[in-house]
Amino acid sequence: MIISIGDTLGRDKMFSNRDLLKLIIPLIIEQILAVTVGMADGVMVARVGEAAVSGVSIVDSINTLLIGLFSAVATGGAVVSSQYLGQKKEDKASMAGEQLIVSILALSSAFMIVVLIGRNFLLNLLFGGVEADVMTNARIYFFYTALSYPFLGVYNASAALFRSMGNSKVSMKTSIIANLINIVGNAILIFGLKMGVAGAAIPTLISRIFSCVVMFILLLNKSRPINIGNILKYKFDIKMVKRILKIGIPNGMENSVFQIGKILVQGIVAGLGTASITANSISTNIGGFGVLPGSAVGLALITVVGQCVGAKDYDGVKTYTKKLMKITHLSMAVINAVIILLIPSILRIYQVSDETSKIASSLMLYHCILSTFFWPPSFTLPNALRAAGDVKYTMWISISSMWVWRIGLSYLLAIPMKMGVLGVWIAMTVDWVFRASCFIYRFEKEKYRTVSSL
Repeated sequence: MIISIGDTLGRDKMFSNRDLLKLIIPLIIEQILAVTVGMADGVMVARVGEAAVSGVSIVDSINTLLIGLFSAVATGGAVVSSQYLGQKKEDKASMAGEQLIVSILALSSAFMIVVLIGRNFLLNLLFGGVEADVMTNARIYFFYTALSYPFLGVYNASAALFRSMGNSKVSMKTSIIANLINIVGNAILIFGLKMGVAGAAIPTLISRIFSCVVMFILLLNKSRPINIGNILKYKFDIKMVKRILKIGIPNGMENSVFQIGKILVQGIVAGLGTASITANSISTNIGGFGVLPGSAVGLALITVVGQCVGAKDYDGVKTYTKKLMKITHLSMAVINAVIILLIPSILRIYQVSDETSKIASSLMLYHCILSTFFWPPSFTLPNALRAAGDVKYTMWISISSMWVWRIGLSYLLAIPMKMGVLGVWIAMTVDWVFRASCFIYRFEKEKYRTVSSL
């Protein structure tokens, strides 16, 4: 059921507080699960050795780039579908869903083939300077995760379509089961069968296959506002695909440059030694908990703002965005305060060296404090702009900020100024401050009143 249905005739608001909670809470739970499983993977792999953690870390930096492309296309489809639902055009929303599923399947399959053929070359090109045992683990992990790209792509597209309908419970429930599969599989293959890094990668592949199949089947139900029940009669619709790509391409370019930048920064970190690589990986995983309310609300904004724009309720765009941003800041403050208190316990779980523990402790404390203030306007707020079709602005701001601050300043602080991995994280927060300033300014100008993807 669509939460708002764009019906303002008998209601003062498109979304009640209950509607927003029904959308956001499952998204937060799903984000918690994603980060928890990522941390669980890291802890389990850590028992194999720091070389295994480092190998997984450098591959995940590449995987995040490719997954970001799938997510960008999924976001394009979600925006278009949400705007059609706001206009009460369910047939158009379903048509957009079908085009999205097929497009993302083709894209993710192409990337899978490229990576399977050229993964060794890519790893050597980007991380040729890492230690031999780190590279060995990276090659193993890369192979299995590449096999999962098509399944992950279709799952992301399906989840985005359910969110467009205001139904985030479906992907949450599917994620719970998939994560259980992943954790149990890790325990069996890593600890029971002693399969090392492969023992972490294979359950990930299996869980993504499961999630993809379940979500795809559920979308076949023709009683849903958005469904792909006619996908066997699929016909390529160039106009609809263009609408999706009008959002997806700029968003994809933004995500790609952002993740390429992170890979280049990861290359800087890789040259600082195994302790820095491991500390950076642990801190990144834990930092994910601190920003998960922002990630969840960012996904919710696609639905809320998309439907508001479709219904031409521009006052609602402003009202709901500000309300959700306040919730994000408050919830992130609470979560990060808890993380700070738990830092010593977290590091004991990972069982890393004293040097690694010291570096990770500093990074986590730094991240918890700064992210509470600057992460939401940097990464949550721009989703409101994207949902209104204002994607080129967010793209250019993100690209320029990444190259100037995240990459350029990282190198300057980490290498010539000898600040090490902490310098990389300082540059990251300067990037946040710049983005936040630009996106707040754009939102206050209310450009969303004149921009739309339809």
